[in-house]
Amino acid sequence: MSVSQDWATASAAAIAGGVTSGAVSARAVVAASLERIGRIDPAVNSFTDVLAGRALARAEAVDAALVRGEAPGPLCGVPFAVKNLFDVAGLTTRAGSRINRERAPAARDAALIRRLEGAGAVLVGALNMGEYAYDFTGENIHDGDTHNPHDLSRMSGGSSGGSGGAVAAGLVPLALASDTNGSIRVPAAFCGCFGLKPTYGRTSRAGSFPFVGSLDHLGPMARSVADLALAFDAMQGPDPDDPACAKRPAEPSLPGLEDGIGGLRIATAGGYFARSGEPEAFAAVAKVADALDVSRVVELPEAARARTAAYLISAAEGASLHLNRLRHRAAEFDPAVRDRLLAGAMLPAAFIERAQRFRRWYRAAMLDLFREVDVILAPTTPCRAPRGGQTTFLLDGVEFPLRPNIGLYTQPISFIGLPVVAVPVWPDDGLPLGVQVIAAPWREDIALRVARHLEREGAVRAPIARL
Repeated sequence: MSVSQDWATASAAAIAGGVTSGAVSARAVVAASLERIGRIDPAVNSFTDVLAGRALARAEAVDAALVRGEAPGPLCGVPFAVKNLFDVAGLTTRAGSRINRERAPAARDAALIRRLEGAGAVLVGALNMGEYAYDFTGENIHDGDTHNPHDLSRMSGGSSGGSGGAVAAGLVPLALASDTNGSIRVPAAFCGCFGLKPTYGRTSRAGSFPFVGSLDHLGPMARSVADLALAFDAMQGPDPDDPACAKRPAEPSLPGLEDGIGGLRIATAGGYFARSGEPEAFAAVAKVADALDVSRVVELPEAARARTAAYLISAAEGASLHLNRLRHRAAEFDPAVRDRLLAGAMLPAAFIERAQRFRRWYRAAMLDLFREVDVILAPTTPCRAPRGGQTTFLLDGVEFPLRPNIGLYTQPISFIGLPVVAVPVWPDDGLPLGVQVIAAPWREDIALRVARHLEREGAVRAPIARL
């Protein structure tokens, strides 16, 4: 392997250390990343836009800052890419759609892009996604499907399929994504990488195209827990440009990342989360629980009802956002997305009001549960990555539509904004499965500590796909 290829697939932490120490230039790292994207991404289809000129200029600025004796930041020279619902100055924010292509190019980068570049990182491109983020598969009729790098015949997961695909393929060490009902965690599970859905309100959404305002979260994906924490720490902090962003100050997770799991009360989710999935999904949770020496099982109250309520709120809020487009340009939507939005537009207001009342009750009940435990483990998806184009799957011997049921285990968690680290578990053979490491609000640090312990123990890992 050449030096350039080695740096192209290095971790964010290794790149930042190498660039800061002078072992490699930021320009060389970015050039290696761009070369790998050009060579490998045609098979994966994770990128919609590659920003070579911008990236090389930014990398040269990082190198120049180092020559002047300045410290560009903890992500010095690290290439990253973003789901194409993030505003990128000079690009049209498509959000995976055809209709948005007519929008004017963004005048300014999204808040989280500015924060990562402020920490020394280098944006190299925008990533494929499901239309308007209403997707669990990674399929897109406008930009083509993102293929799973570990098996190109399989789905990458959605709606952040480009983010998961780019990280798993070793095209970038970090990618930014969004998660409304599972759109970070599902691609992390299918593509075998790590993902963090922060607490609702922890990271700014300013400069991103919304899906469901009361459920949207923005977070990072990576191939190591340390890289996930590096990105997360750079992303944190209040932002007056996002009314939902908490005024809570940044609480760095890196300082305690290696503290281990001593004293933590960890349990596995039973009941709803222990049925309706394939045996391999539960075996993945059991493997993680065994590595943590966990035997306690807890039941999340009314999880099935939480998933139903999340579905209602998503459909109604999503439809409200797109109502004018649905009225005048319905034929330009992906039919599968359009039909779900139309159904959401016709939901009775009484249903949504009941769902919101239940949401308040469910949040209080879950906060009570987190007085007894610090972390809860649950499967991420009921199955491994399905084949591209697959429309149904079997759960407990019953055939179900695939698209809406991939989020079976993720929706009850994002419904109340809990932080989750998605960790990839690899069986002895075959494709990966995901496990959710769920913590109480604002305790991303605990979920990351548990994920790091699992990584050290070898229970979870995120290898680069062999392409």
